[in-house]
Amino acid sequence: MSAFLLLLLLNHIDIAKVSGVIHPPTAEYTLKAIKQAEEDGAECLIIELDTPGGLDESMREITKAVLNAKVPVIVYVYPSGARCASAGVFILLSSHIAAMAPGTNIGAAHPVAMGGGKMDETMKAKVENDAVAYIKSIAKKRGKNEEWAENAVRKSVSVTADEALELGVIDIIADNLEELLDKLDSLEVELESGTQVLNTKGESTKEIEWSFKEKFFSKIANPTIAYMLLMIGMWGIILEFSHPGTFIPGVVGGISLILAFYSFQILPISYAGVGLIVLGFILFIMEVLTPTYGPLAIGGVISLALGSLMLIKVKAPFLQISRVSIIVAVALTGSFFVFALAMAFRTMRRKPITGKRGLVGETGEVKERIEPSLEGRVFIAGEWWKAIADETIEVGEKVRVVEVNRLTLKVEKK
Repeated sequence: MSAFLLLLLLNHIDIAKVSGVIHPPTAEYTLKAIKQAEEDGAECLIIELDTPGGLDESMREITKAVLNAKVPVIVYVYPSGARCASAGVFILLSSHIAAMAPGTNIGAAHPVAMGGGKMDETMKAKVENDAVAYIKSIAKKRGKNEEWAENAVRKSVSVTADEALELGVIDIIADNLEELLDKLDSLEVELESGTQVLNTKGESTKEIEWSFKEKFFSKIANPTIAYMLLMIGMWGIILEFSHPGTFIPGVVGGISLILAFYSFQILPISYAGVGLIVLGFILFIMEVLTPTYGPLAIGGVISLALGSLMLIKVKAPFLQISRVSIIVAVALTGSFFVFALAMAFRTMRRKPITGKRGLVGETGEVKERIEPSLEGRVFIAGEWWKAIADETIEVGEKVRVVEVNRLTLKVEKK
C-alpha cells in the first residue's frame, strides 16, 4: 500500500512552509495546502510563517481560504528570528489557532500604496479604514484583540511573542514543532461543520512540498530577479540586432522579457520607470545600428539609470530592487558602450590599410627608372605598380606613395 494511502488511514498533521513576500505564487501554494489537508484527512494544517508582508490581493485570497477551511488551520510564526508583518498579521489572525516561537515579532500592518505615487488624504483614509474594518472583522471572528489589531494597521504597532500572548493576539508560544503539537492537543476548534477537538500529541507530520512551478514563479516574483531578467532580455535583443542570425541571444532575450513582464504584473511597478528603461535600450539599439559616437549611448545610460530607480513605486523595503543590482547593471551597460565608443574613435583615427587610401604613405623600392616625363615601376606592399614622379629616381632607391590615380602611383624619394 502506498505511503499516501497509509496517511489516509492514519491520523497525521500536514505542514506548509511559507516564507518571504506574500504574492500570487504564495497564495497558490497556501490554497493548495489547505485543499490537500482537507482531502487527505489531516487532523489539522500547520502553516509555518515568516514574512515581511506582501500584496493585499494575495493576502485576501489566503485569509479567505483560511477562514473557510474545512480543516483546522494553525499559523505558527517560526523559527526564532522570524517575523509576521503587514499582510502576515491578517493571515495569522485569520487562523483557528495562532502561535509564535520565542524571539519572533508581529505587527506593522499599515497598508502600503501599491498604485504608485503618493495617495491624497481622502484615498489614504479610505484604504486605511478598509484595512481596519477587515482586520477587526477577522479578529472578532477568531476571538482576538480587536483594539490591538486596529492599532497594528493605524499606528503600525509591533510586539514580541510574549507581548502578543499577553495582549490576546495569539494563543500559544512554542519553542518548536514538537512543543506546539503537545500544546495543541485537546484544544477545541470551531469549524463550519461544528466543534473539533484536536488530537495532535505524538502524531506524525507530513510537509506539503512546493511544486517546481510554484518555486519558480515565487523566485522570479522577487523585484531584483525581475529587474535582472529585464536587463538580460534587453541585452539579448541588442545582441540579436547587432549580430543578426545568431538566434540564441534573441531567444534568451525574448524568454527573459516575457518572464520579467509576468513578474511586473504581480509587482507594484511604475510604468514610467519601465518606459525609461525601454527607451534607454532603444537608444542603445539605435547607437548600434547608426553609430552617433556618443549622444545616443549617453542618453541611453541616463534613461536606464533613472528608469531603474523609478521602477518599483512603493517604499516597502521588501519590494525594493537591490541598489547593488541597479549599480552593476547600469555600470556594465555604460562601460560596454564607453568601450564600444572608444574603439569606434580609434577606428576613425586609424590609418586605412586597404584600398587607395591604404596605399598612401606606404614605402617601396624602384625597380625601373622613373623620370618626370616617363613612367617607371615600383614594388610596394608585395605588388608591382606603375609609378610617376616629379623628379628622376634611379633603380634601387626607396620611395613613398603620395597619391594614387587608378593603377598608377605618384611617388617621391623617401
